[in-house]
Amino acid sequence: MRRVYLREAAVALVLARLAVRLVSPARLFAWAERPPRRRRRFAAEEARWVAWAVETVAACDAMNVAGLPRALAAHAMLRRRGLASRLCLGVARDGSEVSADAWIELGGDKIVGGAEGFTRLAAFGGANR
Repeated sequence: MRRVYLREAAVALVLARLAVRLVSPARLFAWAERPPRRRRRFAAEEARWVAWAVETVAACDAMNVAGLPRALAAHAMLRRRGLASRLCLGVARDGSEVSADAWIELGGDKIVGGAEGFTRLAAFGGANR
C-alpha cells in the first residue's frame, strides 16, 4: 500500500509544481477553496498516509519541492479521499528577512509543512467554514 501512496504523491507533486508555475494564483486558490465532492470524517489513517507520502517524496533530492507545491499536492490527495483540509499561507520574519511557507491543516492539526513561527495570512479550503 505504501507504493500506491508514494506514486500518487510523486505525480501530485509534479503536477503541483507545474501548476504553481503555469496557473495564476487566483485560479489555484479558487480551486483550493472548493470543498470535496463527498465528505468523510473518520479517515485519520488515510490522512497520515497522505502526509507521510508527500513528505517522503518531497524530501528526495531529485524533487526539490518548496512549501506551496507540497501543500497543494497534499490538499489534492486529501480532497480525493473526501477529507476537507485547509491550505494555509503564512510568513515569518527573521531580522530583516521575510520568509513564506504553506501548510495543510486537518482539523486543528498541521499535517504537511508548517514550520513553527509562521503567522497565517490566508486559509483556503472546506475546513475553514
